[in-house]
Amino acid sequence: MSVQWQYHVIKGISKIICQLPYPVIKVFGRKFGFILKKLLKKQRNRGIFHIMRGLGCDEKQARFIIDNMFRNLGQSVLEILYTPNLNQKNILDYVSIDHPERIDAALNEKKGVIILTGHIGNWEWLGAASSLLGYPVTVIVKKQPNDQVTRFLNETREMMGIKVFVRGGNEMICAARALKQEKILGFLADQDGGFYGIPQMFLGKMASTPIGPAIFAEKFHSPILPIFAIHDEFHNNRIVVGEAIYYEDTGDSDHDVACLTRKMAMLTETFIKEHPTEWLWFQHRWSTSPEEMMELNEK
Repeated sequence: MSVQWQYHVIKGISKIICQLPYPVIKVFGRKFGFILKKLLKKQRNRGIFHIMRGLGCDEKQARFIIDNMFRNLGQSVLEILYTPNLNQKNILDYVSIDHPERIDAALNEKKGVIILTGHIGNWEWLGAASSLLGYPVTVIVKKQPNDQVTRFLNETREMMGIKVFVRGGNEMICAARALKQEKILGFLADQDGGFYGIPQMFLGKMASTPIGPAIFAEKFHSPILPIFAIHDEFHNNRIVVGEAIYYEDTGDSDHDVACLTRKMAMLTETFIKEHPTEWLWFQHRWSTSPEEMMELNEK
């Protein structure tokens, strides 16, 4: 049975959302987050467990953080549906950006730029804003469990001028070509890195960290910019641009890739701890155990 009706339902809801004033989107979005919290009870409980372990806090504090995380998530969901209203002329009315000169300086190195980011704040608007502000943005994205959601998201990304590479095809070749063309390549690097990831402590438990950004930095000598999106105290979207980091070549490629990967994981962890209500705590970040990675390496 065709499920394309789901895509058309999402598109229809988006058209309705786009008729509302943005201040209403923020209010409704945060109320929608309350509904999500009730619907996603399993994810909420998993998130509370991860928060208590990762931040070393008690259950009361963890519940406060997860409740506000869902409010931010609800707002982000409605904002994503509102994305078709964004354009080059109005983007700064919706998103502010700290230290854009760091992006300009990185691009001026003429080696492409690798963006280190994660499921923090409204990461979709991070890409949209960067593209609408004139930066040549390309991203590697993971398919959503629902293909119709993936279709809508990728359509919206391309509408904003973002070049999308979906995992599972020749995305690595396309991504390499993007860096050769001196473009920006974005990675959501806060996900489980699988058997080939680098073991690293992350929020209280050993995790597999993706090596993709470090591999590209090694090959193309591209600067890596940590860039994360948050909602400020007025629930407005803000993009925080960190200082560039680089691949350091000591002659031992495996060691150097691992060191850079761990450095990026620590940067991401620090940002999450500074903005704990912005990260998706219920992610399956720790799916691959260190033992599984060791077994693969021994074969």
